[in-house]
Amino acid sequence: MRIITGKARGLHLNVPKNYDVRPTADRVKESLFNIIGGKVAGAAVLDLFAGSGNLGLESWSRGARFVQFVDNSRASLKLTDSNIQKCRAEADCKVLKHDAEAAVDLLYKQGQRFDLIFVDPPYNKGWVQKVLAKLAKCPLLAADGWLIAEHSMHDAAAEAVPAGYEIFRTQQYGETVLTFIRRQREE
Repeated sequence: MRIITGKARGLHLNVPKNYDVRPTADRVKESLFNIIGGKVAGAAVLDLFAGSGNLGLESWSRGARFVQFVDNSRASLKLTDSNIQKCRAEADCKVLKHDAEAAVDLLYKQGQRFDLIFVDPPYNKGWVQKVLAKLAKCPLLAADGWLIAEHSMHDAAAEAVPAGYEIFRTQQYGETVLTFIRRQREE
């Protein structure tokens, strides 16, 4: 697992020693960042279910101004922290140990807003739906922001999109699906 491009290009990230964390495959990550393109530069990014910090650190390498990592696992946060240090990105990154739903609530109450939100939870556990329901009550996504959910093709993420949000693109890579969601434009 490596940083594909940007200021940390080619840097190999520390990977989990067990199968509790499923890092985004390099080909899926490369496609994801080709789709979001210039939206990363200057963005505030939320990496929910951070795991190793792979998506957030790729964003940082490509010019995101700030990355908030959230995970409920001490082992995952230790791995994320080691990768932040490896990238020398400590000044632009924060790590929060919290359940995803509680983190959304906390960050919203703190007044945080994000241009990009990555939701990459364990597959087929209903987490994408839970996070989307929480975001309907606590809109952390900036007005022109995007949420990208990585999930199994068997996970019904499309059925969970709350009012005021819309799916504008999906990409499938074998078992993995990327669903791109944005806030609907007001007429």
